[in-house]
Amino acid sequence: MSPPNGDRIENVEQLEEMLSRPTDAVVDMFRRLEGDIVVLGVAGKVGPSLARMVKRASDAAGTKRRVMGVARFSRADEAAKLEAHGIATIRCDLLDPAQLAGLPDAPNVIYMAGMKFGTTGNESLTWAMNSFLPGMVCQRYRRSRIVAYSTGNVYKMASVVSGGSLETDKLEPLGEYSMSCLGRERVIEYFSRTLKIPTALLRLCYASEMRYGVLVDMAQKVLAGHAVDVTMGCLGLIWQGDANAMALLSFEHVAVPPFVVNLIGPETLSVRQLCMEFGRLLGKEPRFTGTEAADAGVAGGQLAHRLFGYPRVTVGQIVRWTADWVKRGGESLGKPTHFETRDGNY
Repeated sequence: MSPPNGDRIENVEQLEEMLSRPTDAVVDMFRRLEGDIVVLGVAGKVGPSLARMVKRASDAAGTKRRVMGVARFSRADEAAKLEAHGIATIRCDLLDPAQLAGLPDAPNVIYMAGMKFGTTGNESLTWAMNSFLPGMVCQRYRRSRIVAYSTGNVYKMASVVSGGSLETDKLEPLGEYSMSCLGRERVIEYFSRTLKIPTALLRLCYASEMRYGVLVDMAQKVLAGHAVDVTMGCLGLIWQGDANAMALLSFEHVAVPPFVVNLIGPETLSVRQLCMEFGRLLGKEPRFTGTEAADAGVAGGQLAHRLFGYPRVTVGQIVRWTADWVKRGGESLGKPTHFETRDGNY
């Protein structure tokens, strides 16, 4: 289901089909990968489309496997939507040792559970979710391959002309959220080394789709006439469907100690220029505040692009889709990215 004329995504159904559409490389990989897959923390922003891509790729590959999504499922419709696409759902509070122990075995685990929004003022839960829980999961699934989501926030700010932080750079997170994410990585690394768990750590940097993401944040502000802070003058992003495909392909790169990769597009993008383009598309004159700093939270995606290929969807295409979606009042998750944040407080 392709967008008509390439410049409009009509509705949520079409959007979710696109986000979960597997690439040929993902389908081929699932012909080689053996065993069931469990997605822990499936009910977040990325999880539903990722789980659906797993199911679609497995079916296209002609392989029979169970695809299981685990979450608390605070909304009844979250589980129902996944079940409608052939994904088994399991309600579980992962922090409860008994519930975690009762989950089914699976040779392949995608670990997505974590906390970001609202971390300031709720630091203890942030550390429990982001640093303590990963150790519990590694002990429970010590005989599995684990692909675990992390974040580019574990890096320090990089010069905007440097091309961004690389996987081999020293990690210097700012703020408790970012430090807890580094804690997640270190705990997973410890158990990968000691229990010989083949693992991948995915430092996802601003996945974007129509209902949330840095582009949605910018477009909404431009349309409403609100000033955009450009102090964090540059950033990177990737279409969520492309990030999903890269995440799944990382199953063939799991290692001890963990394989680490940045999931991000190839460009370092100017916040001001993106807003100027939104202004043109939305018929609004953008307003700005602040002055661009010499550094920003940017990362380099060279390793991902070498291993997995370049993203299929360009930034220009995502911008056009986003402008059209926001202008029409399309559905929003109401979860701002806080891309302007420079002090680590989310």
